[in-house]
Amino acid sequence: MMHDGCDCRDEAGGARVGRRGLLLGTAGLFAATALPTDAARAATPAAKTSLQPADALKLMKEGNENFRNEAPSLSANGRERRLELARGQAPFCVLVGCSDSRVSPEILFGRGLGELFIVRNAGNTVDTAALGSIEYAVGVLGVPLVVVLGHQSCGAVAAAVDVVQNNATFPGVIGEMVQPIVPAVLEARTQGGDLLEASVRNNARRVAKRLTTQSLVIKDAMTAGKVKVVGARYGLSDGHVEWMEDI
Repeated sequence: MMHDGCDCRDEAGGARVGRRGLLLGTAGLFAATALPTDAARAATPAAKTSLQPADALKLMKEGNENFRNEAPSLSANGRERRLELARGQAPFCVLVGCSDSRVSPEILFGRGLGELFIVRNAGNTVDTAALGSIEYAVGVLGVPLVVVLGHQSCGAVAAAVDVVQNNATFPGVIGEMVQPIVPAVLEARTQGGDLLEASVRNNARRVAKRLTTQSLVIKDAMTAGKVKVVGARYGLSDGHVEWMEDI
């Protein structure tokens, strides 16, 4: 007795495909010609950004202006964007910022998923791990812009000011964390004006300068015109980002 799923032959000796085999074959053909699946899209590598350093900086400036003016964000953060990013990332800016909850980079600059490569810690300093992350973004991902962002009333910088002025001590490793900021405070003491605000600006500028002088990866990229490094200061009260491009 024969059934539809058997491999039988007709009277002429040819193979007779049963109904079940025909259905399976049709399903396989449909699967092979169907639209790409999410997994297939994710397997396709993403290209690096084509933005030049000046163009990337312009986008960051425009994003902050839109934030200040409360313009609607046009950044893509939906499903299609997630699928695109599953293939790989192509950010156009490294943002070295403070951990302060009031300084969220994507919001301050109106950017969406996959646009900013963010390194954050209290006081926006750069240790070995942070430097390696930045070098990966510049050297491997091809990011054309690095922004070191300090901000108004930074608690870590205020702690460094307290160390300089009052020889303050802090529990745990907080004192070690703020130690790299102390040189910026010492420099600010010679400049007059508001010591904390001057220290915030000096700290951002010094960190940015260090990246350009101590990292061979960044120096080589700068020599080739592939990356620009700038310092910046964000105002908590007015939302304005002040740019320090003379690094």
